[in-house]
Amino acid sequence: MAKKYEIDSVDRQILNCLLEDARIPFLEIARKLVVSGGMVHQRIEKLKEAGIIDGSKFTLNLENLGYDVTVFLGVHLNNSRNLPLVIKKLKQFPEVLEAHYTTGSYALLLKICTRSIKDFHNFLITKIQTIDSVQSTESFISMDQPINRDIKL
Repeated sequence: MAKKYEIDSVDRQILNCLLEDARIPFLEIARKLVVSGGMVHQRIEKLKEAGIIDGSKFTLNLENLGYDVTVFLGVHLNNSRNLPLVIKKLKQFPEVLEAHYTTGSYALLLKICTRSIKDFHNFLITKIQTIDSVQSTESFISMDQPINRDIKL
């Protein structure tokens, strides 16, 4: 069994810098932390190898791109054995941004993004409700997102 990588305060500071701006140059991080650029590079490589850092990406402002509707969709399945098949089908729908297998009332909790309520309604009828294993759904329309942040270490 592989040893779990233990992060220290320098790793935490590096990760917090990257969470603020994934494109920040290593030398700028080094200057902020008063360490060498080589040390920052080595630490980031170790964090990648340990699976703590998993890629980097930009965050899109979906509303500015015309996607005005975010819905959280609770999904009841006929049988939880059908979960892999349902997930396979959900991956084909670009409107599905996230899928969480959950405890509680729903087998799945999905985050859906569409341009309009009409588009969401169409998505629900023509895509989600055509999956045989989906028994029923419950929609929660997001009115606002007052908190949107990454975890601070």
